[in-house]
Amino acid sequence: MENNRAYHIPVLLNECIEGLNINPDGIYVDVTFGGGGHSKEIFSKLSEKGKLIVFDQDADALKNSWKAPNFHFIASNFSFLSNQLYALGITKVDGILADLGVSSHQFDEGKRGFSFRADAPLDMRMNQRSGKSAKDIVNSYEESELMRVFKDYGELNQARRIAQAITLERAHKPIGTTLELCSALQHLAPKFKDYKFFAQVFQALRIEVNQEMAVLEKLILDATELMAENGRFVVMSYHSLEDRLVKNYFKRGSFAGIETKDFFGNVLKPFAEINRHPLIPNEEEMERNSRARSVRLRIAERNER
Repeated sequence: MENNRAYHIPVLLNECIEGLNINPDGIYVDVTFGGGGHSKEIFSKLSEKGKLIVFDQDADALKNSWKAPNFHFIASNFSFLSNQLYALGITKVDGILADLGVSSHQFDEGKRGFSFRADAPLDMRMNQRSGKSAKDIVNSYEESELMRVFKDYGELNQARRIAQAITLERAHKPIGTTLELCSALQHLAPKFKDYKFFAQVFQALRIEVNQEMAVLEKLILDATELMAENGRFVVMSYHSLEDRLVKNYFKRGSFAGIETKDFFGNVLKPFAEINRHPLIPNEEEMERNSRARSVRLRIAERNER
C-alpha cells in the first residue's frame, strides 16, 4: 500500500495525523482522498475494529484505493457526507480530515483546464460527470455575474474590467480554452505579476465551477453534527477565503465571525481550537513541494454537547 506521490504529495502529513489524535478503534473520514497519502497513514494507525471512510468525486482517485473490510471508498462530493455515512449506518465519527483545493494530479493533468500554464479545454470540474464547466460560465454568465465571481472568489481589484474583457471577446467568438482566456485578459495582467493575476482568475472560476465555498460551509455544519465529543476536525486550506471561513467557525462559532455568548460571557461554539494560529510547512517541505507554500492547517476538537 504505497503512497502515490506522482498523483499528489501529502502536505503536513505528520501534523495532520497528530492533529487527529487517532483512537485505533475509532471511525475516521478523509473527505478528500486524492492520492491516498493521508488516508494510508490514518489507516495504518487503526485496529481491525477501526474504520476509515474516504470521499472523492474525481474518478481518477479510485485508482489509489485498496481493499479492506474496514475501508470504504465513496465516489462522491463531500457535500453528501451525512447522507453517505448514514447509508453505512454511521451517525458519529471520531475524526475528519479535509485537504481542500485541487490535487497536484488535477493541476498536472493539463486536459482538466485547472492550470493556465497548459492549453486545454476550459473545464475545471472536479467531477467531470456533472455541473457547469468553466467554459459554460465564461460564455454564458452576464457581465455582472462574472464581476461577482472575480471580485468575491479571486479578490481581484480589476473584476469589472476582467468581466468586460471576457464579454467583448466572446461576442466575436466563444472562449473555449485556457489559452484563449489568458489571451483575452493578457492586456490586464500587471507587468511582472502576471502569474499571480492569472492564478487569481483561474482560482475564481474554479471556485464558482465547483461551488467550493458553499460545499465547505455544508461540510463544516455536517462535521459539527457528526463529530463525537472530543473528536478532531483537521482542515487544510490553500487560500484566504477557505481559511477565513474555517477560522471564523472554529474561533467564534459562525462563518461570519460573529460571536454568540452565554449568560456568563462564554463564546458559544461547537469546536475548541487545538492550535490558535494555523500551522504551516517548514522550509524543507516547501522546497520539496512548492504547492505546500500556501497551506494553512487548523485543528479543532468537538466540545461537549
